[in-house]
Amino acid sequence: MENKTVQNLKDGDQCLVIGGTHKGKSGRVSNVNTSKTGHITITVEQKNSVRFKTLGKNVVVTNEEE
Repeated sequence: MENKTVQNLKDGDQCLVIGGTHKGKSGRVSNVNTSKTGHITITVEQKNSVRFKTLGKNVVVTNEEE
């Protein structure tokens, strides 16, 4: 599994959440934003179409498909 840094996050990337409330969940990245304070926020859409928001620092991008 190859990991990318948060700066390389882009829509459509497969990711795994490694911290925060949604730890252990995975899905596709969408809606990448940078807040006024400089934090990266993303929406993750799981395979079952459930979506949740998390901080970019809480995810790693993976190349593997579920």
